Amino acid sequence: MGDSLSRLVRPHGGGELEPLLIGAAGRDGALMRADGLKKVPMTSRETSDLVMMAMGAYTPLTGFMGEADWRGVCQDMKMADGLFWPIPITLSAEKDCGVAVADEVALVDGDSGEIMAIMTVREIYAIDKRFECGEVYGTTATDHPGVRTVMEQGAVNLAGPVTALSEGVCPELYPRLFLRPAESRTLFAEKGWSRVVALQTRNPMHRSHEYLAKIAIEVADGVFIHQVLGKLKPGDIPAAVRVKAIDVMIDNYFVPGTAVQAGYPIEMRYAGPREALLHALLRQNFGCSHLIVGRDHAGVGDTYGPFDAQHIFDTLWEGALETKALKIDITFYCTKCLGMATGRTCPHGAEDRVLISGTRQREMLSAGEDIPPEFSRPEVVAVLKEYYASLK
Repeated sequence: MGDSLSRLVRPHGGGELEPLLIGAAGRDGALMRADGLKKVPMTSRETSDLVMMAMGAYTPLTGFMGEADWRGVCQDMKMADGLFWPIPITLSAEKDCGVAVADEVALVDGDSGEIMAIMTVREIYAIDKRFECGEVYGTTATDHPGVRTVMEQGAVNLAGPVTALSEGVCPELYPRLFLRPAESRTLFAEKGWSRVVALQTRNPMHRSHEYLAKIAIEVADGVFIHQVLGKLKPGDIPAAVRVKAIDVMIDNYFVPGTAVQAGYPIEMRYAGPREALLHALLRQNFGCSHLIVGRDHAGVGDTYGPFDAQHIFDTLWEGALETKALKIDITFYCTKCLGMATGRTCPHGAEDRVLISGTRQREMLSAGEDIPPEFSRPEVVAVLKEYYASLK
């Protein structure tokens, strides 16, 4: 086991995983102490980031970023000490929140009211929101969901180390799916995997996803189908339905032992290229050597070019990131090739290509249209139709 673990990519920063969740023995006492502290509510995105720190997925962060780290990450994708980090991880509050530097505060999930962590406040600073949005999202347009989130956050950021007291609801809701980085690394080592490709998804797997996963299996030891369990856009299919749909695809169309399905509690920012880098960084902590980056990874609308998220990996400096992008062209079903293909492998024209997307699949399901087998596997369609029938 030890040799197998050592063959996996190292956690980001080159050290050990650093989960911030306090041990079970000290949790009750810490919760009692937190209950007496000033409460700071967190947005759903901030709660998601806190849980990512709790489970070790944001190793080596020890808390929410201070001003020097925030500015360096926005401008150069580097923290103050030079560590690569592509998107700022910050906690906002109102200017009159009643918190002072050196205070200990309890961080509370703004939706559920659950106490999630204790933070020692080291800095309180205001930020230039337009600067952050322009650098991280490449736009300041408020119809962009990530930009809107930043523009609506509090006037100041609170920074400092955190002691996490909870991992939220995901471990309870998805006990089979919720794998911490230490657990995924152990699983890969038990399987003898050292070259592991992550496939990010927030949709049930259609034929393009399946094709991407199988390309990964051809060049690696296995594929880690890693779906988003955090807050999604309205109209997205719930995680429990996605799990069932992915299960039937793996059971019916994958060689046993080549694919692992798991989930993690991140909230999408739709930051396109920058978010692709963050997804690769945290997959490094999970033990993955590669991340599939296809067309418009983590994009929204036409904000980013179709392959901007691939090109940004070419701008990184040596040693910034161990996990690499597995870059794959647009995928589709070709009626002349009689199978799945990419723009690099199929010589035929647009009139012969069945373009496949999660958005189009949701539209067809909502309208009660038949889903052709070129688009999605019948077992998957059956699961999704059952879900859409339940909405009527």
